[in-house]
Amino acid sequence: MHPTPAVSAANIFSWPIRVYWEDTDAGGIVFYANYLKYFERARTEWLRALGLEQRHLQSTLGCIFVVSEAQIKYLRPARLDDQLLVTAQLSGMGRSSFTIRQEARLLVPSPGDAPQLLCAGTVRIGWVDHQTLKPARIPAPIQETLNR
Repeated sequence: MHPTPAVSAANIFSWPIRVYWEDTDAGGIVFYANYLKYFERARTEWLRALGLEQRHLQSTLGCIFVVSEAQIKYLRPARLDDQLLVTAQLSGMGRSSFTIRQEARLLVPSPGDAPQLLCAGTVRIGWVDHQTLKPARIPAPIQETLNR
């Protein structure tokens, strides 16, 4: 499996992830907090695919994206060596923050089977001044890019 992003007709960005030993507990099941890491990777790659490289935004605009809230529901466990598909989809936009709906699905080896939903959640991302960490208004060009 090669990490190739995909965007569906519904503007859902997908990023493949394989479960490694380091992701699991003693029972070979993904440790619950690692889903937040998977969500972070998919969000970062989604932003990169949109042309919004976070280091560049920090150095040119002096602002960064930060997680201000996360809600997650665990439905089924992922296990060692599973192949997951983690998604990111914009679900709300404000002046200084936006919300992303995210899911982690197990890729099923049988052709024609839909990936099984393992966990789903929403993550609110704030736009803050890098020095003061105070909220700032997201520039219009960035809002337009996120809404694509």
